[in-house]
Formats: sequence, C-alpha cells, structure tokens
Amino acid sequence: MAELLEMTERTLSEKLGENIVAIDMRSVNPFTDWFVIVTARNLRHASSLADDLIEAAEKQGFPVRTREGEEGSTWILVDLYGVIVHIFTEEGRMQYRLENLWGDLPMQRYED
Repeated sequence: MAELLEMTERTLSEKLGENIVAIDMRSVNPFTDWFVIVTARNLRHASSLADDLIEAAEKQGFPVRTREGEEGSTWILVDLYGVIVHIFTEEGRMQYRLENLWGDLPMQRYED
C-alpha cells in the first residue's frame, strides 16, 4: 500500500496540487487505508488532477474503483481502493474541513 500512497502523493505534487495531506484511516475504516486531501488552484485544475491521477494509477497497474464529482465541482473524489483522494478547491476544502473531522488520526504532510 505504501507504493500506491507514494504514487498518489507524487503525482498530485507533480501536477501542482497544493497542501497534500495523508490521513491514516487503517484503525477506523475497513474499506481504505488512507485519505489523501489536496487543494487545486481552481475548478479546472481539480478536474485535471483527477484525470492525471487516474491515468497514472492505471498506467502503474493500480485499479481505480470510481471517480465522484462532476466537472465544475469544488470536491472530486477518486477511489483507488487503498487510497481515497479528496481533491478540493480552496473554498471546498475550507467548507468541508476533513482534516478537522479526522483530526484525531495520524496525519502526514507531503513535502517534495
């Protein structure tokens, strides 16, 4: 699972995703190991991050379960089974505040 998480964070960073945070969900969620939260610069960038992540995952042999959130949405979810990625605009991230919701779980910030 570490390889999937690393690929996810690296891809989001290379595509200029901002403030990437991984939340360890293993102790509370039987369906996934990690939530990754990332901020996109705008709606178009959010959609592009989702597309690029799905392409990178498939290219490296990781299955993609689903993508939720229409183009133009402030929140797009990409489910890679072991890693669920939440792509937000700045406004969406402030509105939903997932880091606060899961604030008692171990978190790590991605640094290049």
